Amino acid sequence: MANQSAKSDQKSRRLRERIRLALPARIFVRESAANEWTVMTRLVDVTPFGARLRLPRPIDIGRLLQLTMAMPRALRVFDHTEDQYRIWAIVRNLKLLEQQKPKDDLVEIGVAFIGKRPPKSFETNPERRYEIAQTKLESQTWSTREDSVEQLTEVATEDKRKESRQMIPVDVVMQVFDGDKLVKDEQTVTENISRSGAAVFTAMDVAPGTFVKVTSERYNARVLAVVRARRTGAGGITRLHLEFVGSEWPL
Repeated sequence: MANQSAKSDQKSRRLRERIRLALPARIFVRESAANEWTVMTRLVDVTPFGARLRLPRPIDIGRLLQLTMAMPRALRVFDHTEDQYRIWAIVRNLKLLEQQKPKDDLVEIGVAFIGKRPPKSFETNPERRYEIAQTKLESQTWSTREDSVEQLTEVATEDKRKESRQMIPVDVVMQVFDGDKLVKDEQTVTENISRSGAAVFTAMDVAPGTFVKVTSERYNARVLAVVRARRTGAGGITRLHLEFVGSEWPL
C-alpha cells in the first residue's frame, strides 16, 4: 500500500514538473463586449495544468484567455486527436519585464488551465475576473474536466484592501497604455499609497480599466497598475485609484 502511494506521488510530481517548451501559441483575450485582442507568442514552459508565457501588452490577474497551440498529446487532458489544442486559462501571476527595445515583451505571466470552455458568466459578461476556488486549488483533477463552471469564483468588485493607505506624497511618473503602446505620461504625486495600490492626482483623462506603469526614482520602483476608479475631490482635482498588478510597492 505504501509502495502504491509512493508511485502515485511520483506520478503527481511528474505531471506538475515544468517542461521548457518554446511552443508557438495564439492567445485570444476578450476583455469586454467591445474589446478583444489576439497575439502570437511562445510558451516559456508548460505542464498539463498550466503554462508560463510572455506578452507584449499588459493583462490583469484573474483575466481569462484562450490558448491555441500544437500541444504534445502526452500533455493534453482532452482533444488528443486534434491538430490544435484549444484550452481556456486564468492568469494567476504576472511579472513586469525590463524592455530593452519597444517591441520587447512587456510581461511574463503564469496561467492555470481551466478547461475546454469558459464559465457561462464569462460569456454573458467578459469583463469579469476570476480566481480558482479554494476547494479546487490543490485538486489533481480540477483541470482535467472540460467544464470550468465549478472551478472558478468571481473576483469581488468591492474594495478589498488588506492594509490601510499611508498619506505619503510620492513623486511618480505615470505612463498610460493603449494596447501594447505607451501613449502618454505625467509627472505627478500620490495622495496616499500602500504596498498594493495608491490614489494618484492626475490631469489626464484616463478611464477605469486602463493599464498604467508607475515609476519612482526615490523608491527605485517600477510597477504595473490598473485604474480601478476615478473621482474628483476637493478643489476639482481628479484622483485615479490604482491597484498594483504582479508586484508590490516597496514601502
